[in-house]
Amino acid sequence: MTNLADRPNSPRGDRRRRELVDAGTALLGLEGWPGVSTRAVAERAGTNPGLIHYHFGGLAGLHTAIFRQAVDLIVGPMVAELMAAPDERAALEAMRELLVRAPADEAGSRLAAELIVGAMRDPALGAVLRDELRQARAHIADRLAALHPDWPRGRLSGAATLITAAIDGVMLHRMIDGELPVGDALSAAADLLEGRP
Repeated sequence: MTNLADRPNSPRGDRRRRELVDAGTALLGLEGWPGVSTRAVAERAGTNPGLIHYHFGGLAGLHTAIFRQAVDLIVGPMVAELMAAPDERAALEAMRELLVRAPADEAGSRLAAELIVGAMRDPALGAVLRDELRQARAHIADRLAALHPDWPRGRLSGAATLITAAIDGVMLHRMIDGELPVGDALSAAADLLEGRP
């Protein structure tokens, strides 16, 4: 395998890598992992299939780059909204808006589902998703620590785990049932947070 760490970067090379990853991510959302072949990605990007080996060391390296971008597209906006919220109620409102919108389209739903499929089938992709989710939970725990400095570390990490699992679960249920009452679920969560019956 080529040592990609020793390969010099150039603006043109960076652009070509982005084009290949974008093409692969689009194919993943449309056709799933079976549609993300060397030929299909190169064709969609309008380039030579040999550049996949040159830039990524082969299809497995490209799959990892596509997977990272897909995680950023699905998980990134949720974490950013949670980090920007001034308190839990505002975070729930932000989640209400995001969950109602995303991933409502077929390609977005497919992309989210293919992340799980890829993580289950390929240990290297599973490690990428595991690390990204750990990082998201750590960010959420840090934000909670700023809001609740008296909470012990275990409670912070436990709450962050519950929050991320709840978001994942609601997203999954909404992908399967487009009529899921997301607003009601988040209102119930707000009531629980505030200790209301």
